[in-house]
Amino acid sequence: MSKPHIATLILLAGLSALAMNVFLPALPGMAEHFQADYRLMQLSVALYLGVNAAVQIVVGPISDKMGRRPVILASILLFILATLGCIFAPTAEIFLVFRMAQAAIAATMVLSRAAVRDIYDTDRAASMLGYVTMGVAVVPMISPAIGGVLDQLFGWQSNFWLLALCAALVYMLTYFDFGETAVKSGKTLAAQFAEYPELIFSPRFWGYSLASGLASGSFFAYLGGAPFLGANLYGLSPAMLGLFFSTPAVGYFFGNFISGRFSMRFGINRMVLWGCIVNGCGVALSLSLALAGLDSVYSFFGLMCIVGLGNGMAIPNATAGAISVRPHLAGSASGLSGAIMLGGGAGLSGMAGWVLVPGTTAVPLLLIMFCTAILGLLSIAMVIKREQSLH
Repeated sequence: MSKPHIATLILLAGLSALAMNVFLPALPGMAEHFQADYRLMQLSVALYLGVNAAVQIVVGPISDKMGRRPVILASILLFILATLGCIFAPTAEIFLVFRMAQAAIAATMVLSRAAVRDIYDTDRAASMLGYVTMGVAVVPMISPAIGGVLDQLFGWQSNFWLLALCAALVYMLTYFDFGETAVKSGKTLAAQFAEYPELIFSPRFWGYSLASGLASGSFFAYLGGAPFLGANLYGLSPAMLGLFFSTPAVGYFFGNFISGRFSMRFGINRMVLWGCIVNGCGVALSLSLALAGLDSVYSFFGLMCIVGLGNGMAIPNATAGAISVRPHLAGSASGLSGAIMLGGGAGLSGMAGWVLVPGTTAVPLLLIMFCTAILGLLSIAMVIKREQSLH
């Protein structure tokens, strides 16, 4: 069986992205259905991201030992079962348990990235990751819009039926197209995990991982807070909320295109730095308007395009940097780096849900986003400073 086609890797990563946000416009309706507080239903984002982070830590070493293919196939099957559990859950609490179980699909995102690194060298991997995540960007760009329309027409469960169907199709494609890309390590799992300190004590690994995690932190805070603001502050219907909600992904798509096009020419460090600067500028503009009382539904969601553009430049390059610090630990590094990103994302998403109460403006959410953007910029600046001092 041959190496996987790039389209297969894009769809594997895309399935994980679809599971993250397709149902978000339906959250207010789901809170009504389960007769639960919005904050409880909003935990479906934070808890999912938290378990997702835990899965990413273990899935790298497991795939380095067993190979990428069997781990990916098993994760898709578990995801399908968890999705059916979400559909038939009788209470909000049981729904949240199955929602956490859906995080098994994180393996497809981690291992599609690791497979890119298995096949290509560092700068070429950054370029290919740019194209893979550009494809992935199409999914969150259109999925909330689709989710909002499905919710309005058929109810919130239709979003999860869509997830189950897509997962079944991707399983079949993976089964026939995904030839193994990893050279199995032959080590025990204990030995695999014993190599984690090699990554944990690498300043470069932390620099890249934090740059990626904090740049994307703006987006994860947005995931947690934007559905509330859209419905309560700006009065959007589920279908319109889905449409507006997708704006960061438009920027993310173009940011990834820029990564795919220019990473090899300018190098990953400069691309991450520029991405973090663009991200911070987008949030700063939106925050300034909100503080002056001049923000609107168009300025808030429109400026998220700039945030997405910065993320699209920073994340694939920082990811390529993190998983190339120790090439023989590509699977573990991809998992640990992703876990740092999503663990932080879970916390920021949860925080956004708690600071937004009826009658609030967009300012609390934008302040969280601005702080994470600045910290992301500092992280990559430290990597660059360290490399300059070594030369």
